Amino acid sequence: MATTKIYIVYYSTWGHVATLAEEIKKGADSVDGVEATIWRVPETLPEEVLGKMHAAPKRDDHPVITARQLAEADGVLFGFPTRFGMMAAQMKAFIDSTGGLWQSQALAGKPAGFFFATGTQGGGQETTALTAVTQLTHHGMLFVPVGYTFGAGMFGMDQVQGGSPYGAGTFAGADGSRTPSEAELALAQHQGKYFAGVAKKLKA
Repeated sequence: MATTKIYIVYYSTWGHVATLAEEIKKGADSVDGVEATIWRVPETLPEEVLGKMHAAPKRDDHPVITARQLAEADGVLFGFPTRFGMMAAQMKAFIDSTGGLWQSQALAGKPAGFFFATGTQGGGQETTALTAVTQLTHHGMLFVPVGYTFGAGMFGMDQVQGGSPYGAGTFAGADGSRTPSEAELALAQHQGKYFAGVAKKLKA
């Protein structure tokens, strides 16, 4: 059986989304016949601005993806921080560059999902997913939410925990100082495994 290729495509300012991407890859790679690759989208801000924001260094082990490379994947998970309840501008700029793929419907029928980082508990992890679904719709992609497939791990009330039925998530804190918790990392890994299983079935 041919290998199912999962692309994990993200943008991260302070490294939170990049950390989730690594966990998602672990989960996806645990499914036989699946190969997951992590990519980052091009940065749109100058280094001077990123320095003033105290942004984390870019991950050299995560190559920058071009829009046309999305067509190579059998499924795509997009990760990004939220900005006022919507995806960060860097991810939006990348998706805006996929017009050629939209015109040829090169991504139609491919499964896709989301994962997030927000500064606060009311930062928009669910509204960001809802507004991002429009991007998939115009491409004809199939939105694959994680739902409540993680079972008890979705219902914990003993700690602050990011993520929702729409996808894995973490809270970065308003100043970006909070790091993903073990519970958030576990959900991310589960999402990778769950999504890879769905993509594998669709390819078959």
